[in-house]
Amino acid sequence: MRGRAVRIFIVMGLLTLVCMSLGVSLVNLNGYDVPTLHIDAFNNISVQIISLLKNDLIPKNVNLVQTAPGQSFNAQLYVALIIGLVGTLPLIFREFFVFINPALFHHENKIIKKTLLPMVLLFIMGCIFSYTIVIPYTLEFLYKYGQVIEITSFFEITSFVVFTLNMLVIFGFSFQIPLVMWAITKSGLVSQIFWIKNIGYIAIFLIILGALLTPDGSGITMWFITIPLLLLYAAGLAAIKFDSLLYIHSQNQK
Repeated sequence: MRGRAVRIFIVMGLLTLVCMSLGVSLVNLNGYDVPTLHIDAFNNISVQIISLLKNDLIPKNVNLVQTAPGQSFNAQLYVALIIGLVGTLPLIFREFFVFINPALFHHENKIIKKTLLPMVLLFIMGCIFSYTIVIPYTLEFLYKYGQVIEITSFFEITSFVVFTLNMLVIFGFSFQIPLVMWAITKSGLVSQIFWIKNIGYIAIFLIILGALLTPDGSGITMWFITIPLLLLYAAGLAAIKFDSLLYIHSQNQK
């Protein structure tokens, strides 16, 4: 276990170092723009990602500011650490599953193998959904009040980066809800009835979770998070029901 943890931290550290020390630039080769890496500590990958987030997500007339020395560097480091963590997730999953594999039954092992690719795809879908819909609309909603009374709005760079990347990671993992529900049911730990009988309690939990993750206390913007979570739970119920129907159909064919 220690050896696996060391490998994970080494890879995560290398990815973090790359993001803080290297930049990406386009080099024209035979008429094609080819991305290349070069050493540039002041225009590194973290800086380029922050610039992309700023241009895509911050509403008009809202400024991104640094209110104390070092905040820009801290934001870059946070971006690098998150990229290091996300980039290491495939290795983390692999090392974890290899470690617990001897304790799994054959059918449990098959279920885990089936979930690996959907897990990655759902994580990417969650990040895309958050980046294109949830974050822009949430920020626009929060800062529209300032625009109405014509005051200057600004977002401190560290808070902006932490909020944005946290939302991306949260929705990346939130999109695993249907897959987790299916895997738990398929392994026999709970039945399909469990998810239906406890839907009220789970809905309350998701609403509370949405309120905790909301960047303000208005009670309105939390629904930007809560509604997608509730829809994901409904998708999990549908996936379980569909899998159950497929199983019944296969048994009837036999």
